[in-house]
Amino acid sequence: MSETVAIVRASRPNFLVLAPLCAGLGVALAWQQNEPPALLDTLLVLIGAVLAHAAVNLLNEYEDFTSGLDLITRRTPFSGGSGALPEVPSAARRVLLAAVGALALAIAIGLYFLWLRGLPMLALGAAGVVLVLTYTRWITRLPLICLLAPGLGFGPVMILGSLIALGARLDSAALIVSLISLLLVSELLLINQIPDADADRKVGRRHLAITLGKHAAARLVGAMLLTGYGVLIAALLVGWLPMWSALALAPLPAALWISHRLPGAVAHYQQLNTILGVNVAVLLATLALLIVGISL
Repeated sequence: MSETVAIVRASRPNFLVLAPLCAGLGVALAWQQNEPPALLDTLLVLIGAVLAHAAVNLLNEYEDFTSGLDLITRRTPFSGGSGALPEVPSAARRVLLAAVGALALAIAIGLYFLWLRGLPMLALGAAGVVLVLTYTRWITRLPLICLLAPGLGFGPVMILGSLIALGARLDSAALIVSLISLLLVSELLLINQIPDADADRKVGRRHLAITLGKHAAARLVGAMLLTGYGVLIAALLVGWLPMWSALALAPLPAALWISHRLPGAVAHYQQLNTILGVNVAVLLATLALLIVGISL
C-alpha cells in the first residue's frame, strides 16, 4: 500500500458521509426559511464540513499511531481506526500534514463566512476548531465531555453553523434538529468505544465505556438512541418540525432492536460487530430521512 493510499484510508472516507448529512440538515432548514441560499455558499458549507471531519479523523489516526494504541487495538469495520499507519508507518508525517491542510482549508472557509455574516460565525467556528484539535489528546480523558463532544461538533456546531453561514435564523426547528443529531452522534461514538475500551484504558483514555463499564455504557447507548427519537416525536406533536419529518421515524424498529440486544452482546465479538453496523445504518438513515422530511 502506498503512502497516498494510506492517507486516504486514514481519513476514513467511508464515514465522511456523516458530515454532509449533518451540514445538509442545516442547509435543508435554511432553504425552508428564506429564498434558497447561493449555490456557492451551500457548496462551501458542505465542503467545509467534510474537511473538518477529515481533519479530526486524520489527527485521530496520527495520534493513535504515535501513542501506540493502533498496535494493540482489535479493529472492527466500525471502530479501532483504519489500520493504515501500522501497515505503512512511513506515512505518519504525511497524515499529520494532511490533517493540518484539511483543517486549514476548513478554517479558510470559516473565515469567508465570518467576513460574510459577521461575529455570530466566530463562536461556533472557534468551537469546531477546538474540538478538532483537542478531541484525541485531551477530550478522550474526560468522560462526560468525551461523550458529548462528537455530538456537539456534528450537532449544534455543524448544523447551527451551517444556518448562520447561509444567512438563516436559529429557530425552534434548528435547535431540535441539533439536539437530535447531538444524541445520535454521541451514542454512535460511545457504542464504537465499547470494543476499544480495553486497549484505550492502556493508553490513558477515560471515556464512559471505561469508567462506567461496557454493560452500563451499552445501556446508555440505548437510552440516548431512543431519546433522540423521543425528541423527534415530541417536536412533531408540538409542531416544531413539519409532519413529513416523521419519515425519520422509519428506522425506529431497528433502534429498538439495538437498544434491546446491545447489553447482552458486549462480550460477543460477532454479535457486537453486527449491532455496530446496524447502528451506523440507523444513524445515517435517520439523518437522511430527516433531510428529506424537512425539504418536503
